Amino acid sequence: MTPKNTAKSEETQARILAAALQVFRERGFEAATMREIAAAAQMAVGAAYYYFDSKDALVMTYYERAQNEMAPLIDAQLAASRSVEQRLRAIIQQKLDYFEPDRKLVGALTAHIDPAHPLSPFSAATAPVRDSDIAFFKRAVDDSGLKMPKSIQPHLPRLLWLYQMGIVLFWVYDRSLNQSRTQLLLDKTLAIVLLGLKVAQLPPLRPLFRPAGELLDTLFGEV
Repeated sequence: MTPKNTAKSEETQARILAAALQVFRERGFEAATMREIAAAAQMAVGAAYYYFDSKDALVMTYYERAQNEMAPLIDAQLAASRSVEQRLRAIIQQKLDYFEPDRKLVGALTAHIDPAHPLSPFSAATAPVRDSDIAFFKRAVDDSGLKMPKSIQPHLPRLLWLYQMGIVLFWVYDRSLNQSRTQLLLDKTLAIVLLGLKVAQLPPLRPLFRPAGELLDTLFGEV
């Protein structure tokens, strides 16, 4: 393809994705149809299918775009942070801020939690996005100079990612004003996480974490 055609194709895909997000927000993910999305994008439904063969494909593109747009923001926040608390909070808060306009959509997508479903955050299809996200937590750990037990260290970024997923899941169903309960949950649980990280670094207690490391090896496989 020529650069002109490539640019036009990318512009069309962006228009369809914008229309899809609009329809998802108005109708909900499950109720929305590709025909409605095509109409919102002011094109024939066949043309919409040419670029995206399903609603799932649209959501995957949304995931990828979100990750690409958030990456430089998180990079800047990690670089400006001076403690592990600041770094972990920056990563999680950036996710909540970014997805705020689409909180209902994210909530609808949490129904697809089974790893067998391509839209699941645990599926093979979403692995590139997930791995990129976990890499931010690895950077937060590495930049903070945490000296964790060897049995725990390789798994810590993924554990922190799972912690983030728990916060996000609570957030999508939080009906408090401005999701204030989520902020309280983040504050309280982050304090507990930080305490656990401090305790894990105490040399006399490191042998106690060996069984935990063996359990994580079983759950996640070899790292």
